Amino acid sequence: MTDGPDNPAVAGIAASGIDYRVVEHGPVRSLAEAAAVRGMAVADVVKTIVVRVADGDFRFVLVPGDRVISWPKLRALLGVTRMSMPDAATAKAATGFERGTITPFGSTTAWPVIADERIRGREITLGGGRHGVALAVGADAAIAALEATVADISDQE
Repeated sequence: MTDGPDNPAVAGIAASGIDYRVVEHGPVRSLAEAAAVRGMAVADVVKTIVVRVADGDFRFVLVPGDRVISWPKLRALLGVTRMSMPDAATAKAATGFERGTITPFGSTTAWPVIADERIRGREITLGGGRHGVALAVGADAAIAALEATVADISDQE
């Protein structure tokens, strides 16, 4: 069955007005497996990571699949000395999505988005709001639609 507008992620990206594709696949056990079934390079499977800056204050951080958040770079960008990754229940409460499905599109709260500069100029996939679903989109269009801050905020894995 095709994932459609009853999925908040699909409804959110549709409302943004940018071009996208819904990519449905079965369960995957790793980021490399997700890349393979989506026909993408690992770097183009973009992880959406929820970061807690303060109580009740979160950010979406978009990082290429072959990289990890650089905590020192991210703290410097945000001008904070501490931040953390919330547990799965807190991340779901903050976004409406389970880990592995999180996307800024259709989130219950439109938290600010920070995108690693390395995703620009490519087609990427983001979480699609449900397991086995991804959103394929031009990174530059997604960055513009989300009004994302773009910076060097990752390190090699």
